[in-house]
Amino acid sequence: MPDHPPTDDGSWRHQLGSPDFPPDPDRYHLYVGLFCPFAHRVILTRQLKGLQQFLPMSIVKPYPKEGGGWRFPATNDEYPGSTIDHLFHSRFLHDVYHRSDPTYEGKYSVPILWDTKTNQIVNNESEDIMRMLNTVFNHLLPPENTAQRGLNFYPPDLKHRIDDINSWMMPNLNYGVYKAGFATTQESYDENCRMVFATLDRLESQLSGSPQNIYILGNTITEVDLKLYTTVVRFDTIYQQHFKLMIGSIRHNYPFLHHWLKHMYWKVVGVKETTNFKHIKENYSKSHAGINPRAITPLGPEPDVEAWTEEDEKWKRECERELCVNR
Repeated sequence: MPDHPPTDDGSWRHQLGSPDFPPDPDRYHLYVGLFCPFAHRVILTRQLKGLQQFLPMSIVKPYPKEGGGWRFPATNDEYPGSTIDHLFHSRFLHDVYHRSDPTYEGKYSVPILWDTKTNQIVNNESEDIMRMLNTVFNHLLPPENTAQRGLNFYPPDLKHRIDDINSWMMPNLNYGVYKAGFATTQESYDENCRMVFATLDRLESQLSGSPQNIYILGNTITEVDLKLYTTVVRFDTIYQQHFKLMIGSIRHNYPFLHHWLKHMYWKVVGVKETTNFKHIKENYSKSHAGINPRAITPLGPEPDVEAWTEEDEKWKRECERELCVNR
């Protein structure tokens, strides 16, 4: 049996920074998929905090999933953006899980935080990993990286508001798109589709009520922005048609959310770089035979994210001036 087995629900929930898992350099490794919004949160945190040199990644292919589950390419050139398993040269993601616990029979999901010293999974829950990466490697960042060292996606003064938004955004939007998309009855689909759009309405109202805010909770980027981004950037691109979320689109029906999305994608350095639309679109369109049996990947919308304009830049300057006045 492993030293640190999974919980009864198939999760590993151990913590970096604990005596068993000190935040040492060159010790940990991430397994991710660029298509997965939950792994994308972790990739964003790693990127924005500047942890690439301390935390290398192996990236599974976006498809196929049948016949063994998520798999790695045989070479780094086989599917652009995916990589071999840098640690073990595994063929399948489930091989990594079984290295940690040969008896494991749960879901083989990404992300995974792996400990190379003890050869086992530390954690495979995206929110846990996000929050650990938020602070645990700060001491390893170079002194000149003051912005990344000071970046805190879960700051003490906003924890209550972040927790409140998480309590309804996560089940009703981040997971809600899946509840609607994989519904097996009309009633379930109707209920969850309506809930997705009610949650988008609520977020739109929050942004429109404070138009000077750059981010969801003001002028500080938080984990709410990261969690929301990884769902919203997929919405028009694949969720709308694939999961039958046809009541509206971000770009046509949610002007404040659309503006926020464009700012995240074009102006927050590192966000665009972590967003791979080929992986995103081909994963959903080619991995869900019950929804898309011919596995045809749709074209559009074009562009994937609309351009940042001079009018957008003017708004950003006004927000920054407002911020300076209020300091």
